Amino acid sequence: MSITHSQTLEPAVIKQLPNWQRWLLLILLVYIMLLAVSMIGSGFKYATGDQAKALFSFASNPVMGLIIGMVCTALIQSSSTVTSIIVGMVAGGLPITIAVPMMMGANIGTSITNTLVSLGHVARKDEFQRAFNAATIHDFFNVLSVLIFLPLEIAFGILEYLSAELVLLLHTPEVLDVGGVNPIKAATQPVTDFVSQQLQFLPSIYPGVAKIIIGIGLIMVSITYMGKIMKALMVGKAKALLHKSIGRGPLSGIASGTIMTVLVQSSSTTTSLMVPLVGSGVLKARDIYPFTLGANIGTCITALIAALGVAGINSGLALQIALVHLIYNVLGVALIYGVPMLRNIPLTLSYQLSVIAAERKVYGAAYIGGLFFFMPLCIISLTL
Repeated sequence: MSITHSQTLEPAVIKQLPNWQRWLLLILLVYIMLLAVSMIGSGFKYATGDQAKALFSFASNPVMGLIIGMVCTALIQSSSTVTSIIVGMVAGGLPITIAVPMMMGANIGTSITNTLVSLGHVARKDEFQRAFNAATIHDFFNVLSVLIFLPLEIAFGILEYLSAELVLLLHTPEVLDVGGVNPIKAATQPVTDFVSQQLQFLPSIYPGVAKIIIGIGLIMVSITYMGKIMKALMVGKAKALLHKSIGRGPLSGIASGTIMTVLVQSSSTTTSLMVPLVGSGVLKARDIYPFTLGANIGTCITALIAALGVAGINSGLALQIALVHLIYNVLGVALIYGVPMLRNIPLTLSYQLSVIAAERKVYGAAYIGGLFFFMPLCIISLTL
């Protein structure tokens, strides 16, 4: 059996499992994700050591941090994976100031998935125009959000300040302790220590680097399969939620998009489900706009869960960067959608681009390659 063929069977295999087995598998995958975050934090701390300043200097420019978050997410096609990795890196000593623009970049990078989905309609001009319009609303909204909040963050540190205040209210080192034992640390620490012992034969910083690589691999596997299981368990309910929310107003749409994304653990799934509906003419791009914004908020749940896996002195910082992601997305929705003048910018730009792309398909391809890869590479070359 070829790899490609076996991959196509994976969702079918999951669907054949009884519900109780799916839930057990989901719990196991959540544990693996928490273990992976712990592994990345431990490895990052070990690998950086006295070289931390040199290691972080490449991303000390906020724009560079933004580009790293954006390109990594576009390549992996999962903001949940990248934000969970960032949480682990902060637990290992990555400064919050560097991590904040990385989180912003992850928001832009994740919107490539539904834009690629719209290419499935490329053979039919009118369908493609509508689908590309629906898909790129997400792109333009996330870019506009960065253009507003990144300068504010650089100048005033708004997100860092608000998240720090929330951490003071929500977090104490003993918050998860039971009789002096942190259950998550107790569950993950033995495995992390065992891996460390097995890697001691490696010289210098390599044991730490190996733990980071293992942690990233575990996060990618766990979140991928969490998404598949959640889709098998919840996607029918999520679709029903989508249809019920349309036409009930923007607040209902945003709330439903948030809930649906929490249910299926993937903003890419949420937004990609809507693209064919608009392409086929069932819905209009304006109808699914609030739903898309809700997806931005719902996807923050993964980083918050990941932060629970961090214990020790940096646990507050891990929670803080997860809260940065949530606050950033909530403020972005409130400001851009709340102000009529700003609200229409993503709609207008996405419509105009979709008309051009429908006439000349090469412009659609140039837009995807330019926004997600060529422009970031140009910025990197200019800042190095």
